[in-house]
Amino acid sequence: MKIIDAHVHVIQNIAGFGAKGELRAIGNGQAMWSTGDIINLIPPELGEDSVTYEAVVKFMDENNIEKAVLLQGSFYGFQNHYTYQAIQKYPERFTGAATYDPFCLERDAIRDNLFNKLGFKIVKFEVSTGSGLMSYHGKVDLSGDVMDEVFSDANERNLVFVIDIGRAESLSFQVDNLRKMISRYPDMKFVVCHLLAPRPQDEAVMTEGIRKLNLPNVWFDLAAMPSNVRPEKYPYPTAQHFLKIAKGIVGADRLIFGSDVPSVLTRDSYSNLVNFIMLSDLFPESEKEKIFYKNAEEVYFSR
Repeated sequence: MKIIDAHVHVIQNIAGFGAKGELRAIGNGQAMWSTGDIINLIPPELGEDSVTYEAVVKFMDENNIEKAVLLQGSFYGFQNHYTYQAIQKYPERFTGAATYDPFCLERDAIRDNLFNKLGFKIVKFEVSTGSGLMSYHGKVDLSGDVMDEVFSDANERNLVFVIDIGRAESLSFQVDNLRKMISRYPDMKFVVCHLLAPRPQDEAVMTEGIRKLNLPNVWFDLAAMPSNVRPEKYPYPTAQHFLKIAKGIVGADRLIFGSDVPSVLTRDSYSNLVNFIMLSDLFPESEKEKIFYKNAEEVYFSR
């Protein structure tokens, strides 16, 4: 079965920034926050202190991935121009999202460069409190003036809008405000990352959130679901249970496979990240084709 991985990151240089300050490479695939905390970030097969798009193409060839959607955010550091270079070099393999900080004083010039000059057709915002917008700006109302202007601008440019609102109980987990914005811009396609990032204790919150966001212009990517139910092991029965709930609410037409490569590969194999869905009995073959390929093709590549 053909695969589009709709949640992949390339990293020219690790330049992350979040609640723990700056994140910088220290070698051997590890990075250190300003607090001194060290994390495993890059698996050996993808690099030591960067993840080049050439390495990602090789990885895709080895894992039956036909295309990938390159997303980005504050965790690795913004990679706009490098993402653009990847798309230019491999237009048949990659599409990708731009990102920016809406509080930058030169916001308009940044958007002119990203969307007019470089031609990005997708925008992605990670607003989470761990390593997203709200990790260094504090609480930002997703339906307030600053973000409404961001949504409005994306709508005028006919962009696909990808958003990661973090985990339940965090300041960024603003399902009601996000629903308000999605309803305000019904002609814009939205993709909500990580199926709302449910941990084992978050079933009720996830279920309510998916129901509220079950709108005609909304899809959900499934990236990092196994990571969010740690220390559970493959085949991640809790993650499968969450998928069954999501299917019952939005249907297979609104679910998109994504992995969150590279950091997830420091904890698990890519085959496990694919096969907990591919080899499960949750979906018939026709629905798996939608989740692994057709839905991403419709949202991201049919532009």
